[in-house]
Amino acid sequence: MREETVGVGSRPSSWRDVVAAYVALTKPRIIELLLVTSVPVMFLAEGGVPPLGLVLATTVGGILAAGSANTLNCLFDRDIDERMRRTRRRPLPRHVVAPRQALIFGVVLGLVSTIWLGVLVNWLSAWLALAANAFYILVYTLLLKRRTSQNIVWGGIAGCFPVLIGWAAIRDSVDWVPVVLALVVFFWTPPHTWTLAMRYRDDYAAAEVPMLPVVASERNVAWQVVAYTAATVAASLAVWPLARTGWFYPVAAGVLGAGVLAEAVAMLARVVRGKSGLDLRPMRFFHWSNIYLALVFAAIAIDPLLTG
Repeated sequence: MREETVGVGSRPSSWRDVVAAYVALTKPRIIELLLVTSVPVMFLAEGGVPPLGLVLATTVGGILAAGSANTLNCLFDRDIDERMRRTRRRPLPRHVVAPRQALIFGVVLGLVSTIWLGVLVNWLSAWLALAANAFYILVYTLLLKRRTSQNIVWGGIAGCFPVLIGWAAIRDSVDWVPVVLALVVFFWTPPHTWTLAMRYRDDYAAAEVPMLPVVASERNVAWQVVAYTAATVAASLAVWPLARTGWFYPVAAGVLGAGVLAEAVAMLARVVRGKSGLDLRPMRFFHWSNIYLALVFAAIAIDPLLTG
């Protein structure tokens, strides 16, 4: 999801600025992925409308967990953020929040989220959220991001956990249905991120982050966007027989999949015609992929209400 920054001065001048800076550390727009994927899965797991209190508790705990991971990511990537125009106005590069304060804030959010989920939801969801945080920070941020162009492929596994958490919140278990749904997010993440990186290629190059568009040709990236998008659509359709959904979900997933795949192929066609840079319109696919993921998971929630 698209990331936001706080447009305040270099130092907070009021308590509102301080609060805004700490909120910005959690990357609220990225947290949307949690809501887009975890809550609809709870409807599927319940086979209808899940208990509102459980949905609220799971959502709050998940937001705290994601905020913790994003804050610690900001901490460890603050040198990168300072060199990228897209991110240099985040609180740490602007010295609105000190690194030690960010560390304490991130750790406290993580501890609170674990206890919150364990006590109010169940301990399986708590451990899954903790595992997601550990993977995002230790594997993606510290190990992969600066070392390989496959960083977002494997690092994106962290984004699959909200699906598992939503299912575990209802069933207190994990089985093949949420695993396949997690694969939808897994295959969706690379092309979504690569098209954003195509738009900000110079930023990533300046920060020496080897995102695929920095180290590979535009033709190569476009082909991989098509391949991963096709895998995303295939995984979304595999949910239908596995979860034994009604008619609404496969129809919606098929139509939406055809649309997003057409966008990926259209970008590849522009490369083949000799276009490059912004003429490839990578942000068009980026925004379409956001809409696709949101609507596919909305269909997951709606299907049991219509056909259950």
